[in-house]
Amino acid sequence: MNNLKLGVDVVSAHNLLPKDGQGSSNAFVELYFDGQRFRSTIKEKDLSPVWNESFYFNISDPSNLHYLTLEAYVYNDVKATHSRSFLGKISLTGNSFVPYSDAVVLHYPLEKRGIFSRVRGELGLKVYVTDDPTIKSSMPLPASESLTNQDPGLAQTQGVSTPGMSSFRSEKSQTRHTFHHLPNPGQESQHQHHASAAPDTHYVPKYEADQMKSEPQPAKLVRMYSASASQPVDYALKETSPYLGGGRVVGGRVIHGDKTASTYDLVERMYFLYVRVVKARELPAMDITGSLDPFVEARIGNYKGITKHYEKQQNPVWNQVFAFSKDRMQASVLEVVVKDKDLLKDDFVGIVRFDINEVPLRVPPDSPLAPEWYRLQDKKGEKIEGELMLAVWIGTQADEAFSDAWHSDAATPVDSSPAASAVIRSKVYHAPRLWYVRVNVIEAQDLFASEKNRFPDAYVKVQIGNQVMKTKTLQARNLNPLWNEDLLFVASEPFEDHLVISVEDRVGPGKDEILGRVILPLNSVDRRADDRMIHSRWFNLKKPVAVDVDQLKEDKFSSRIHLRVCLDGGYHVLDESTHYSSDLRPTAKQLWRPSIGVLELGILNAVGLHPMKTRDGRGTSDTYCVAKYGHKWVRTRTLVDNLCPKYNEQYTWEVFDPSTVLTVGVFDNSQLGDKDSNGHKDLKIGKVRIRISTLEAGRIYTHSYPLLVLHPTGVKKMGELHLAIRFSCTSFVNMLYTYSKPLLPKMHYVRPFNVMQLDMLRHQAVNIVAARLGRAEPPLRKEVVEYMSDVDSHLWSMRRSKANFFRLMTVFSGVFAIGKWFTDICMWKNPITTVLVHVLFLMLVCFPELILPTAFLYMFLIGVWNFRYRPRYPPHMNTKISQADLVHHDELDEEFDTFPTSRNPELVRMRYDRLRSVAGRIQTVVGDVATQGERLQALLSWRDPRATALFVTLCLIAALVMYVTPFQVVAALAGFFMMRHPRFRQRMPSAPINFFRRLPARTDSML
Repeated sequence: MNNLKLGVDVVSAHNLLPKDGQGSSNAFVELYFDGQRFRSTIKEKDLSPVWNESFYFNISDPSNLHYLTLEAYVYNDVKATHSRSFLGKISLTGNSFVPYSDAVVLHYPLEKRGIFSRVRGELGLKVYVTDDPTIKSSMPLPASESLTNQDPGLAQTQGVSTPGMSSFRSEKSQTRHTFHHLPNPGQESQHQHHASAAPDTHYVPKYEADQMKSEPQPAKLVRMYSASASQPVDYALKETSPYLGGGRVVGGRVIHGDKTASTYDLVERMYFLYVRVVKARELPAMDITGSLDPFVEARIGNYKGITKHYEKQQNPVWNQVFAFSKDRMQASVLEVVVKDKDLLKDDFVGIVRFDINEVPLRVPPDSPLAPEWYRLQDKKGEKIEGELMLAVWIGTQADEAFSDAWHSDAATPVDSSPAASAVIRSKVYHAPRLWYVRVNVIEAQDLFASEKNRFPDAYVKVQIGNQVMKTKTLQARNLNPLWNEDLLFVASEPFEDHLVISVEDRVGPGKDEILGRVILPLNSVDRRADDRMIHSRWFNLKKPVAVDVDQLKEDKFSSRIHLRVCLDGGYHVLDESTHYSSDLRPTAKQLWRPSIGVLELGILNAVGLHPMKTRDGRGTSDTYCVAKYGHKWVRTRTLVDNLCPKYNEQYTWEVFDPSTVLTVGVFDNSQLGDKDSNGHKDLKIGKVRIRISTLEAGRIYTHSYPLLVLHPTGVKKMGELHLAIRFSCTSFVNMLYTYSKPLLPKMHYVRPFNVMQLDMLRHQAVNIVAARLGRAEPPLRKEVVEYMSDVDSHLWSMRRSKANFFRLMTVFSGVFAIGKWFTDICMWKNPITTVLVHVLFLMLVCFPELILPTAFLYMFLIGVWNFRYRPRYPPHMNTKISQADLVHHDELDEEFDTFPTSRNPELVRMRYDRLRSVAGRIQTVVGDVATQGERLQALLSWRDPRATALFVTLCLIAALVMYVTPFQVVAALAGFFMMRHPRFRQRMPSAPINFFRRLPARTDSML
């Protein structure tokens, strides 16, 4: 017997449209599913009604569940005419139904019924599938009532058994691979367009067509709602249920399909026609001189890939791969043409044709397909001289050739040069291993100034690459200055820069003279992974003397410098904001702990992107994604001229600490075609941060993340990025053990850096990483690295200051709530609660050993209670928490100002005065806190002799009383006195408060 039922909890609605002519509505909900219809109660005169009613539908055929649709209609009851008016609807396909244990209340925005419908608001539902035999299905409404009360034109959208519905159901069953919701006037035309345009648009190979017949429906976006930090629905996170390589993802779990398993199970499987052009031999001569400048053109339909050409070479070697996307296949024949490069028109040399239906399918881990020699043919199909070595196969993005291939979906008509082809490829980058270089400048000996009659005003300048630091200038009265200062730098492997140490004399303002210098290769510097002492060394200073323009002669000098230099490997070099760190391991590999898991990221697609440039009179974008975690950076291929790109690329990282953050950014490639006026910088579209500790192990998170970017005009949604994320824990014990270990390596606590040093070193580290990644091919540009690393997060922002203040108020809101509750207890607003608190307080006083167990048990129960309301999706950027929705334009302009400022003096003066007023209020608060602390000190300092004498006397009396009185009695009396009835209270402040406020503070001594 089938006990499977669909449960629908109708929770509430919000901000409905008033329809009764008096600014309100009498709302009720009707549910339709599998031929059954239920109705909620009517909530009169309420635009935000709350129902909390549950309904259960019978599921006649569980195997057909994914193709069924649940529809919820919200109506306004018109009592005068015994009719109803439409307020909105929602439709949910069966692929979004989850088990009861995974179900949460979701607030869905109401949809229109037709083009001219006017709706607003949200409907909160909890939809789940259950097989509990104790649950009985609800009683459906009779069919007659359904037909008499329905609106005109609604008969086709209701699931009531009527004679005319059988034909509709058969029609729906035939087209359910195209229609995923019950049709409505606003969507029907769009669905019909897709149904009629889908066939014959692109050529589909036979093996692909067979698999497409049984492919499930596309994903349905589900809007997530958070009541604690609500923001516009358009900015909210959306949960999806896509079909990936391993099967359909429903509620974080994979329902395996018929497709074969693949390591690329977090992305939609995409098929490509790969063409590897290896080399050619014995090509015929085409020019009069008997030479040949050959190149190969691989084309299918209107898409073609071209290799580079070689001059005067009849046996060229290319070894280049082309990848034609299945979506772009417009023909059934692949043509590989060899041509001769010419100034006016390229000459035809020979051709090789392939029928796509005969191309083999390769699925890794199969070995790469071996290339073969093919005899060239002329245009008539006859064999001619010359052979071409090729390998042609059908593969997916899991193929090894994917990253280095030329892609048809990334082909650019504006710039087909090899340089442009290089900057659109997908690549994996490894950031260099960074070290802290500590230079302890101790002293120098026998320093002689150029002027014999004075002592040098010496200082030491240390330089590594572009990093320069100086010690303080000593106006010593001898030739042996002593500094003993630590200078810190950042260096990267391999060590290309040398450590240059110069001793200079401050001769006059802006005029320095080198007394000597020493150059140390960083490879020869001692390394340490702890705080052991490094032996100091004396180095002879050499003074360069200019002989001519092209030659420098170094003369030995008698001066020496005493240094202690080491590479500190016990630190983690912070190259990103400390709040969003993706790696916390020390530099020294011997201190690394074993990994605790694996993080897998599938970059699926982006939708609704804003045009970032204009091409041929229309807006477009050439986008790519960058993901950063630890030392590993990844970059997807650039999809040219596409506002809804499909990347479908998957990457993997090892996880060593759960308290780390994965960052994924979307950028527009500005290196193609005509250079824009932005200085050739790649433009940022948005980014997503995901903290690993918020992910459940083994669950697949498929969400569409809004790309929110703060512009000088305000916050703006640039599109949505669809990601699939899975964190797999390889060692649960090691992960739990990580929570007990320090966040940073040991050296950060043994020999910590101050805030100024950390900011300076972080800036240097970001510059080094950006410079190193910018030298890769394709380069990861500096603006991309800085945006991903949040390089400007430490700069002043009025908006961030407000956001942090409100975050602090939210943290202390619990304390304020407890204080308000205790005040209500003391004022006896609820006598029963106050009496119960008195009884509980008396029990704790009599049995103090129950205080800690009670507190911990209370926190345990709160945690267990909150488990059912735990977040089911990763947190995302919130405009309300960030104070980005109400920020003033001038504050945004100040935030986007350069450092130092580039604004006009009057505007800077106004902002300076505003900052002074804010700082004045902060100064007042700090002064009040200091005043209260000084009053506490004045209790025993005898600054006010009468007050101190009175306090000391009271302390003596209290000591004698508490010595002879049990502590429980004192505590009970004190508690009852604090919670006494208002009848026994005075409206004036109590005597202790008056006494404390009369104590002196040091405000009298301030100027």
